[in-house]
This record gives sequence, structure tokens and C-alpha cells, in this order.
Amino acid sequence: MKLKIQLFAGIAERIGTSVLEHDYPGEQPTAASLKESLALAYPEAAAQIRSAFLAVNQQYAPASAAIQAQDELALIPPVSGGDGSDASPDQPAITAAEHRTPDGMYMITTSPLSVEATTRLVITANHGATLTFVGTTREMTGEQRTVHLEYEAYVPMALSQMAAIGAEISERWPGVQCAISHRIGKVDVEEISVVIAVSSPHRSDCYDASRYAIERLKQAVPIWKKEIWEDGAEWKGHQLGPWDPTKNLDN
Repeated sequence: MKLKIQLFAGIAERIGTSVLEHDYPGEQPTAASLKESLALAYPEAAAQIRSAFLAVNQQYAPASAAIQAQDELALIPPVSGGDGSDASPDQPAITAAEHRTPDGMYMITTSPLSVEATTRLVITANHGATLTFVGTTREMTGEQRTVHLEYEAYVPMALSQMAAIGAEISERWPGVQCAISHRIGKVDVEEISVVIAVSSPHRSDCYDASRYAIERLKQAVPIWKKEIWEDGAEWKGHQLGPWDPTKNLDN
């Protein structure tokens, strides 16, 4: 079975392509068997492939999920994936673009972010509390100086995962509204990479929901961050133990 698989971040760099055509030696692969077939075919990236999740039609797939030839497939590396390789995948440079969910509450863009514009999305007459989290590029981490960051995203899945975070928040804290804007491409020191705005009738829910949103964003949304230093580079991200984007934060 011939399958087309999208690759990202460190896996794309290690293999040298962002779209892979793979001849699976069988008729009915599962997510687990496809990953193992890829690991054997690309031993230089085997460790990263085995620790990645397979996304099928923009959803994280369990190991037993059956794969069909027409499925949209993507290999999602751990958000902390990458090995600092300087190789470049054969993907075009990011050009100016903006992508939103139909309701306009969740956005991925190559343009500078506006804290005010994202915050306005959640302000309503019946909410007395609004909290906005702003993530910016930090220059120094210990003794290491970051020159800039580069963000990459599996855009359609990232947007659907952001919307899922909003739905989870609404279920946990009824009435709370959430909006998330994330930048991709090059983000310089002191520039904004993410804005999360939350509003609610009372402030306690705002604090809890805002923290939940950023932690879930780091855990489940397929956006990768590459730190560019004066003497090298490395993909960074989720660094809170074994990566499992399907695991509930309460577990």
C-alpha cells in the first residue's frame, strides 16, 4: 500500500523531506505497524519516529487504528522533538498567511500578534473578568543566548486542537470564553509568539482556565518551536516527561 505522510520539525529535518511517500509492505497497516515500518525504513530517524504519534485525518490515532490509503496522514513528533540538525527539509519558505477557525476565535498567522485584537474576542457584557496570557521570545536561558525562534505548525490540525481546548474549557468552566492566537515563522527576541485570552463572570475561573489553556496548548497542539542560538539550533517544546498528547491533564 502506497501512503503519503506529512513530516514536521526534527523528523522532517532528519529525513530531509516534509512529505514522504512510503510503500507499506502489507494491505492493512495500523498506526503502530506503520510507525514501525517507517522506523525500519529510516533508521537515522527511528528513535524520533517511534516516539511520535500518527495523526489520521487530523486526529491523534491510537496504536490500533486501521489506516486506509485515502487517509490524511501526518507523523507528529514529540513537541520537544528535534536533534539540533542543521539539515533543511525540502519545504517552501513560510509566506504571509493567516488561518482561523470558522468562528474566528482561534488563529495561526505569520504576522505579528495583537494582544488587544485577541482579547476583544472574549470580552462580553456579562463577563466581569478577562485575563490575557502573552508568550514572548526570551533572549537568555541560563548562559545560552537565543537569537530568534522559528515556529512550525500542522495548521489545520493545530486549529482544530485549539478549538478542542476551547470546548474543554467550556465543559470544565461553563460560560468561560477562550481565544488563542499563535504566530509561526520567525519570531525575534521580545516579540509575541502566543496570546491566550479568557473571560468569565468571575475572576477565579479566568485564572484556572487560562492556566489550563496554555498547558494543553503545549501538550496537544502540533506547533513546534526551534531555538536559534549564536552557535547552533534545536527544536524545543513540551518538556514535562513522556509526551502523550491524548492524556488528560488530570492524570
